[in-house]
Amino acid sequence: MFIAPKNTDLLFKEAQEESLYPKLIAQINKDFNLANEGIDFPMSIKPEELTIQLHEKIYRLIQYKFAEYLNLIYIIDVAEEEVKKLDGSDLVLLSEQVSFLILKREWQKVWFKNKYQ
Repeated sequence: MFIAPKNTDLLFKEAQEESLYPKLIAQINKDFNLANEGIDFPMSIKPEELTIQLHEKIYRLIQYKFAEYLNLIYIIDVAEEEVKKLDGSDLVLLSEQVSFLILKREWQKVWFKNKYQ
């Protein structure tokens, strides 16, 4: 049974323990490219750097390309009710929280593909 990690550190720890971290990066790259938001994280990227770059990308999308941000959220299939729960008054905090929701959803996809393939 899939139990979503409570934070980014636990998510990356779990991904690395299950040797699925490269697949997580590949899934993120794939979905961003499907949304025409080209991103190409190298397989060698460290979790801390991935977190920072993803956060920056989401921040820029929310601030400057909101329609593209919504499209990305839709393509990744982040739960709408989870996004609606977030407080949008602080863009930095919002983009950090959305980044975690994205990572969580991408991790869920990778975990299920690995478990039921």
